[in-house]
Amino acid sequence: MAPRPEVGTDSSHSLSDDNTPTKDLAILPAYSTVDLMNEAPDDNDPWDLPELKDTGIKWSELDTKGKIMRVVTGLVKFVLLLGLLYVFICSLDVLSSAFQLVGGKAAGDIFQDNVVLSNPVAGLVIGVLVTVLVQSSSTSSSIVVSMVSSGLLDVQSAVPIIMGANIGTSVTNTIVAMMQAGDRNEFRRAFAGATVHDFFNWLSVLILLPLEVATGVLYKLTHLVIESFNIESGEDAPDLLNVITDPLTNSIIQLDKSVITGIATGDPAARNKSLIKVWCKTKTNTTFWNATVENCTAGAVCWEDGNLTWTEMNTTGTDYQEKCKHMFANANLPDLAVGLILLALSLLVLCTCLILIVKLLNSMLKGQVAVVIKKVLNTDFPFPFAWVTGYIAILVGAGMTFIVQSSSVFTSAITPLVGIGVISLERAYPLTLGSNIGTTTTAILAAMASPGETLANSLQIALCHFFFNIMGILLWYPIPITRVPIRLARGLGNRTAKYRWFAGLYLILCFLVFPLSVFGLSLAGWQALVGVGVPIILLVVFVIIVNVMQSRCPHYLPGVLRTWDFLPRPLRSLAPWDTMVTSAFGFCGKHCCCCCKCCKCCKKNEDKKIQRNSKKSLEMYDNPAMSRDEDTKEAVKATHL
Repeated sequence: MAPRPEVGTDSSHSLSDDNTPTKDLAILPAYSTVDLMNEAPDDNDPWDLPELKDTGIKWSELDTKGKIMRVVTGLVKFVLLLGLLYVFICSLDVLSSAFQLVGGKAAGDIFQDNVVLSNPVAGLVIGVLVTVLVQSSSTSSSIVVSMVSSGLLDVQSAVPIIMGANIGTSVTNTIVAMMQAGDRNEFRRAFAGATVHDFFNWLSVLILLPLEVATGVLYKLTHLVIESFNIESGEDAPDLLNVITDPLTNSIIQLDKSVITGIATGDPAARNKSLIKVWCKTKTNTTFWNATVENCTAGAVCWEDGNLTWTEMNTTGTDYQEKCKHMFANANLPDLAVGLILLALSLLVLCTCLILIVKLLNSMLKGQVAVVIKKVLNTDFPFPFAWVTGYIAILVGAGMTFIVQSSSVFTSAITPLVGIGVISLERAYPLTLGSNIGTTTTAILAAMASPGETLANSLQIALCHFFFNIMGILLWYPIPITRVPIRLARGLGNRTAKYRWFAGLYLILCFLVFPLSVFGLSLAGWQALVGVGVPIILLVVFVIIVNVMQSRCPHYLPGVLRTWDFLPRPLRSLAPWDTMVTSAFGFCGKHCCCCCKCCKCCKKNEDKKIQRNSKKSLEMYDNPAMSRDEDTKEAVKATHL
């Protein structure tokens, strides 16, 4: 057998043309396509769920000892997976506490400007900002309820803030998706699975916020529901997952969330308080006594006894009975320092747990197990009931979120499963929609436990949140052509897989820069907001229309607009920016930190791996069918297959 030439090398001599005598020419052997046929095709769809192949020994070929070892190994992996999932959920809780320590008081300050809150667009971005800062939509909703109950805000102005809180809560699973940036296809699927939640929320707000401003449909609907039922205060929502996670998280940090509410409602004493809870058990004592006064103050209980005027006096004191036992109860550190420490540690634990969970799932989901799980999760019911599958997935998502009592925890848990290919993007979408409903049912139960004076307002705000998600589902799910969030998330996933730094840029722009910019313009007045916002919106709409026409009907466009080639390259492509970012990271890896060097080495190794996999090797064999008859005078050519 002849040696194997590599693609792109000049391993064969050039043949003479047809006019050259071929008597002395040696016949080159033919190239076999066996090796090419064994290779995977290059045009694989990266969105197809990967096959998790079983590379181990088959169960039937194992002896008794091997079967016992495999069962024990599987049980150990399952217990380890549950333990990692527990630590993962606890780290999300600690991450939320860290964000509240870092930005909780700033969130309270944002809520103080009641004039700005009356602007629905400003209320929307304030809801986004506060929820991103405290990493909890339930916390921001409770602040809104307190402000409505104290008369600082009316329910109609609170509806846009609740919409913003619904957007801000999706930032957690987007952060989790960025932990899977090591593999391009995993990152593509995971980031799309996370951002489908973002697109659903933003598109729902784009339709429902103008509708609410024009008609007040959510406010009127929830007000009608409240008046139609004689609702009485009930029991609090049951603690399900918190019973398991609270012992660990409470041993790390405990917060006094009433401080944020106090700042938002204008309590001057709350500004000097620490968010870190020091005393877990306190008792308020009120002491009454009678005293003589010269003049009776208005509203006081007074009586005369002889020549003396008596009144009832009282004093209230707090008896600190039991100190908290968490790690930072005795630490003399400011809230910001503790928050930054917990932020770094929780992100480290979160990233480590996520990597280990993905590796464990990859090792467990093999062979027949993977086939069964994929069929259960991704297969539709038979015709004509295929449409029912998505709605059952919505109910499953709502039920699971009700159990864990947090949409962030549930969506963050399914994000790595989408990344490794266990759950498809089409199935993750209804699960996410169900998660939105599940978190509102928990809020409704929590509102039902409110005291009588705040019950109506609390319940109306919780119902606004519920009906907002129901209307969003009716807009973007029942008809397959309206499932625009899936297509947008898939396009963003492709973009971030090619330029992985774009994921961080998207996160900063979508959840920080854009809300802060709108909030700043709102402070300047509605004239500034309209003057800057309307031209930008018109430009975005124009670009979208031209893009659609370029792909569908370019002949209706003027010649110059049929492509964007007339624009400078940085305005129509991310490639120049990618070069700049890569150069910046290269400089960092060379001069700054060894972490960047590791990233650079990983990228080089990945590029080499891709290049090695894409290089087609050609097997060469002597083929008798190509042998030349001595009497033939025709030229013979070897063909590269």
